[in-house]
Amino acid sequence: MALTSDDVSRIAHLARLELQPAEQAAMLAQLNGFFSIVEQMSAVDTSGVEPLYTPLSAVTEVALRLREDVVTEANQRELNQRSAPLVEDGLFLVPKVIE
Repeated sequence: MALTSDDVSRIAHLARLELQPAEQAAMLAQLNGFFSIVEQMSAVDTSGVEPLYTPLSAVTEVALRLREDVVTEANQRELNQRSAPLVEDGLFLVPKVIE
């Protein structure tokens, strides 16, 4: 997937970036380089390869350090909502922004 100069201009516009022509050319080369690496990686057959939860597990046995999923703090909703301008039924009320 090769990008064009127009693609880079559109991406820069969406990101609200102002790129000079030299910067745009450098960005085009970098993005196309990135996509060529992604294409190479996509071409590799990974069927039968188990996913790793950490890269270290490929080298050595790593024990998971998991904790119990328990509540450790008290409910402080009212205290946290005290400074809010509008609250109703435990929810923050905000102005409508989408019509």
